[in-house]
Amino acid sequence: MFAMKVNDVVSLKLLEQEDAKELFKLVDESRDHLREWLPWVDSMEQVTDYEPIIETWLKKFSEHDGYQAGILYKGKLVGMVGFHEIDWANRKTTIGYWLAENYQGNGIMTASVKALIAQAFIEYKLNRVEIQCGAGNEKSKAIPERLGLKQEGIIRDAEYLYDHFHDCVLYSVLASEWNAEE
Repeated sequence: MFAMKVNDVVSLKLLEQEDAKELFKLVDESRDHLREWLPWVDSMEQVTDYEPIIETWLKKFSEHDGYQAGILYKGKLVGMVGFHEIDWANRKTTIGYWLAENYQGNGIMTASVKALIAQAFIEYKLNRVEIQCGAGNEKSKAIPERLGLKQEGIIRDAEYLYDHFHDCVLYSVLASEWNAEE
């Protein structure tokens, strides 16, 4: 099973069915916080709602079409990060992420996203990585900005959140621009 050590306190792992209860608890505890920017939160009402999702994530990984990994901070599940899908023909991918409110501000997500970008370029030999963030989500936007991704523009009405559309900011980095040592 896939696992990646990011640093001394952060690691990533594919979630399995036995992780559904812990994942549900984490989302449930941060529901109001996550709901502000993620359109799927309200549909995850019970532990069993995660069973088909985890199965889908495992299938995507086995088909080399991206993955969603749990972020472990000091061994505790605190969020998720992953490649939504991988466009092998065009050698590009998009990264998505979320972190429980109580764990923000510790560099966990920045380190996790940096590790995925490095994996995309070094291991997968991709050429482009994109990240989209809600235009008003300053904490989320800080991650690609901190990592040196370029803002390409605003995607108007990019996502529907419960009762309204919101704009997203598109960031990208190319393999030729990426320096994993920074």
